[in-house]
Amino acid sequence: MKVDQARQFKELQKENAQMKRAVANLTLDKLILEEAAKGNF
Repeated sequence: MKVDQARQFKELQKENAQMKRAVANLTLDKLILEEAAKGNF
């Protein structure tokens, strides 16, 4: 693997981790809102 490819791969891994955190946060928000809408708070 060339240096530029390794650098790009590392950047994509970082971006992927950020996206996974964003999805996890939004999923949690959705679940909280669903519970609140049911009156289970």
